[in-house]
Amino acid sequence: MTSKNLFAREALAQIPKILTLLDRNPHSPTYGCFDRNFWHYKIIDFPSGMAQEFVWPLALVYDTDVPDNPFYHQAVMRDWVEAGILYSLRSAHRDGSCDDYFPYERASGAAAFSLLACLESYILLQLQNQEMVDFFIRRADWLANHHESGQLTNHQALIVLCLSRLSQLVQTSKWDKAKVQRLERVLSWQSSEGWFQEYEGCDPGYHTLSISCLARIYQLNPDIRLKEALIKAVELAAEFVHADGSYGGEYTSRNTYNFFPHGFELVGRWMPESLQINDRFLQGLANGLGSCYGDDHIIGHHTWNYLLAWRDFVPNRSPIAPRSHGRIWLKKAKILIDRRENTELYLALNKGGVFKLFRHNQLIAADTQISLQVQQKGTVKNAIAHLIGSYQVNVSDDIITISGELGWAKQKQMTPLNLLILRIVMLSGGRFFPNLIRKLLQSILITGKKNAPFQFERQLSWENGQWHITDKIYAQSWHNVIAAGIGCDQTSIYVVMSRTFQIGQLQPWLNLTDEIKKLAPHQPLEIKRIV
Repeated sequence: MTSKNLFAREALAQIPKILTLLDRNPHSPTYGCFDRNFWHYKIIDFPSGMAQEFVWPLALVYDTDVPDNPFYHQAVMRDWVEAGILYSLRSAHRDGSCDDYFPYERASGAAAFSLLACLESYILLQLQNQEMVDFFIRRADWLANHHESGQLTNHQALIVLCLSRLSQLVQTSKWDKAKVQRLERVLSWQSSEGWFQEYEGCDPGYHTLSISCLARIYQLNPDIRLKEALIKAVELAAEFVHADGSYGGEYTSRNTYNFFPHGFELVGRWMPESLQINDRFLQGLANGLGSCYGDDHIIGHHTWNYLLAWRDFVPNRSPIAPRSHGRIWLKKAKILIDRRENTELYLALNKGGVFKLFRHNQLIAADTQISLQVQQKGTVKNAIAHLIGSYQVNVSDDIITISGELGWAKQKQMTPLNLLILRIVMLSGGRFFPNLIRKLLQSILITGKKNAPFQFERQLSWENGQWHITDKIYAQSWHNVIAAGIGCDQTSIYVVMSRTFQIGQLQPWLNLTDEIKKLAPHQPLEIKRIV
């Protein structure tokens, strides 16, 4: 198997599940719906508009002659793609928008992802249906004029790509102003370090999705400012491919293992260094280090992107160059990468010192900082040191120290009462203020940090060719702490693409509960390790 075909293999493996998610019965009122929880299990009361994005992987496997592809030119696949586009149309609101997590949400991300998928599928299969085109225009009009809460660069880039592709299809300039404004926003959200803003900082995973969209936009309409932005973005992405070929993780702002390869192939046509990013990642993929995105909601994104990377794979490539040693300190992202003596450290200075450590191209340790279970007023709460915060940081050549306060993990769950209240709100006045509801939910589930009554100090020191880790946790009293430990993959905010499984997460939990029980009041917990 050539490296290129690894992309096809991974994508093809997802198609049977995507087809299982699809209502394939032409006589069903939900024919073409990909939300199995809605049409089959009937455990939710509206279909997710994001799910209709799954038409694009089906269109691609129908049209693309990848190895061992049983779906190639199967006529029924074409029928199912058409049904999916039509269901997207029929399940949308009258203004073209759609919902994702709650009724009348009018979610920009779901609308943009599914529009791009339906539009690209329509063009790829050379469909002729004015009803579909009219729907694309309604949704594009809505996207052009709607502005969501939160800074998510990948959504802005997706919207620009949607408007660009539809403008080509219907030969119009009506969205030119909106495209310019959105692209200006994307460029303004790029840090001088090269990364794009995703909520509270730098997420290398979503960064690759933004690159994928922007590379396609540049291909459609070359612009020197966009090219310069892509060069900076690609150069940064190259630093986040780990020594074993894996990518991303919990040291990033959104805790994702996302990797979207298509943009690197497009950029690689004029910037050959870009291809080395995919080549390093393919080495990891060959060794089973890809992340699993096979759940009902997120299975589509990587599937279509992998197929596009296979289709646009650049055949002439240079051998992978050796990685240079040294330190990269992204002071705005607050991420430090240190490479020395066959060791690579990826350290989040803004997340309490969460890190991944590699030696001789193997993952040695992943650490998402201390976690305490605390009994408080009849409930068990979770105090953690890995939420984004303003910590005290000191960095020298061989010693790095991070200190600050622990925060309470975001563990809010839906209850029947919560769901009932949300439904009543959205079915009444809330439908007119979906962005406000979204902003409130973001503050509850994603952004912000409430301090817990514990302090931490983490020191990493380089001695005799190894990193020595010293952790100290301070408390006024330990009597209400019922458990303590350090895990390799803990996260505590809601991000749809996070908490996926990756083989590096097979590291055992470091249980510190017995150590806590030995402590006297005011005595700090101290843990020393060599990694």
